[in-house]
Formats: sequence, C-alpha cells, structure tokens
Amino acid sequence: MKILVCICPVPDTTTKIAFGDNNTTFNTQGVTFIINPYDEWYALVRALELKEAGVATAIHMITVGKADAEPTIRKALALGGDEAVRIDTDSNDTYMVAAQIAEYAKAGNYDLVLCGKESIDYNNGSVGAMIAELLDMNFLGFASKIDVAGTTVTVNREIEGGEETDECSLPVVISCQKGVAEARIPNMRGIMAARTRPLKVVAPAAIAPLSAIVGYEMPPAKSGVKMIAADNMDELVALLHSEAKVI
Repeated sequence: MKILVCICPVPDTTTKIAFGDNNTTFNTQGVTFIINPYDEWYALVRALELKEAGVATAIHMITVGKADAEPTIRKALALGGDEAVRIDTDSNDTYMVAAQIAEYAKAGNYDLVLCGKESIDYNNGSVGAMIAELLDMNFLGFASKIDVAGTTVTVNREIEGGEETDECSLPVVISCQKGVAEARIPNMRGIMAARTRPLKVVAPAAIAPLSAIVGYEMPPAKSGVKMIAADNMDELVALLHSEAKVI
C-alpha cells in the first residue's frame, strides 16, 4: 500500500502577526515556519506506524510551495518517509493547492492520502475533501482513529455527543485529528540524514486559482476586565444589563 501525506508549512504559533502593502499581504519577515501540527503529529505519524506494522510499503510526502518551503518538508523527512515532493508554486487558494496535489497524485497510484483536519493558519479544513473529489476517491474527515485491514479502512470519527465508526474500501482520502497517533520527535540521525536526502521538485500544473485574498485585518483588541466585589451584587446586575454582550 502506498501512502501520500500532505504537508503544509504554517507560521509558528508564537509568531507575531504583521501585514504589509496596505494590509493585503502577510509579512513573513522574521517568521518561523513549522509543519502544520495536524499534518505532522497525526497524518504523518500514523502513516509511519502503518509502515512499521507492515501494512504500508511506501510513504511519500508532498507540499505546495516555493523554495522557502523546503526546510519544512525536510523536517518531515527527518521523521521518516521514503520520498519528499515539492510542487514549485505558491498560493493561498485552497482549490489551487488541492488541485496541484491531486494532479501529482493521479500518476502515483496511491491507496491512501492522509492530511491534517485543517491548517492552523487559515483553519478552513477543505483541502482533503477537494483532493478526494478531484481524484474521485472516497473521503473520511476528522478521523480520530485509523485501522487498515487488507483493502478495508476503518475510521473512528468524533461526532456531536458521541463517536461514529465508518468503513470503506481503498483508495481513500482521510483528514486526521487528535487521537490518530502520538506525536514524535525526530532523532539526531534522522535530522542529519534529512539535510542531504533528495527532494523532488516538480513544475506546477496549469491550474487557475478560484479565489484571492483582498485584505487582512487584526481582531479588535480585548477590552479590560472589571472586577466587582463579591458583596456588591447590585453593581454586577446593573453592569450585566447595561454592558454585557451576548456572543
């Protein structure tokens, strides 16, 4: 079984966000990019577990980005996997990213495509479903457990008030969330080897994006907190009537 794992570079969660060009671009100056945690901790690690268990024979990792995305996918190489691929284009359009990955995957005969449930920068969670549609594969989203037996995949998914168990046949695209696997830390041997391992760079397909970002804005600053004495219930009730907002 061949597995393709989608890797997305995202800003580190400690990054101080800033915009440029009249708030139309994200300022990447001084920003540290990391592997999207849902891609790394769950999708990639579960793929590695499947290979270690003898279920998978090959794990390929793919990212869409320019040369500055290479350090991120090399971090993924340090954890394991057999091949890393970078599609040489950059876009904030979800469809564009999904279509580039699907175009490459068509010739790869992958049985399983894994990705995180969402990226922590835009949080739209739609790339996996788009890839499945473009490849004409089944899609199971928000998996918290993945088991493979022969050509059947069993997935547990958290739903409102409980858990759902689904089964489907390979090939399939699955988006992963917490519970699928336990995060791993690459060892020094893997880190050193990843620096020199081949990285396959492919030209992008001629695919036009369907959307474009026209502007960014910061959320409004949080207002101060008013402390009310425990024995002053009248003031608390008055403020709840006059100032409290229902969200």
